Amino acid sequence: MQKFLADAAEFIPILFQGVVLTIGLTIGSLVISTVLGLVWALMRVSGVWVLNGTAKLFVNFIRGIPIIVQLFYIYFVLPDLGITLTAMQAAIIGLGIAYSAYHSENFRAGIEAIDHGQIEAAQSIGMGWWMVMRRVILPQAIRIVLPPYGNIMIMMLKDSSQASTITVAELAMQGKLIASSTFKNTSVFTLVALMYLCMSLPLMALVTYLEKRFSSGQR
Repeated sequence: MQKFLADAAEFIPILFQGVVLTIGLTIGSLVISTVLGLVWALMRVSGVWVLNGTAKLFVNFIRGIPIIVQLFYIYFVLPDLGITLTAMQAAIIGLGIAYSAYHSENFRAGIEAIDHGQIEAAQSIGMGWWMVMRRVILPQAIRIVLPPYGNIMIMMLKDSSQASTITVAELAMQGKLIASSTFKNTSVFTLVALMYLCMSLPLMALVTYLEKRFSSGQR
């Protein structure tokens, strides 16, 4: 135990640099995935077959390709097409696009769970489609989608480790670099696991709170 504590005191400051990048990567990709996911969801429920078909095709396409392959394509292939991104930019965009497909299905399910009669009632008093969505449907759908949204956020935090495959020095990469130079695999990867757990636990607690709050019908 004393040896582990000594290793922890030595390695934690270095690993913390990876924690900062991991958090930044997660937040950046969460913003992109949320915005894109909402766009795809609105296209799916728009009632316009071209928009619905386009969004459905994109979502299925993205869900069918492993995240790591998408990261490779963005970071290694796009430069051949004249688009060069830093590893961090490629990771944020890649994870954001990948998870937008999952957010899309979550948002769509939340929107479609609202009673269609409310849409008809709102349209009967002269509201347009977008106003109905903004003032009637989306405020109610948020309460439905928040708990699964939190679960997706936890998955995204853990999947941020895949950014190490394109040289982003986030937590997993920092741990790999330290372990390869010190050969203290047990200490290093135990610390890495504990740090991921420490970042995930507050999100898990938030998800549990939201599930209890909304399942009980509180506001």
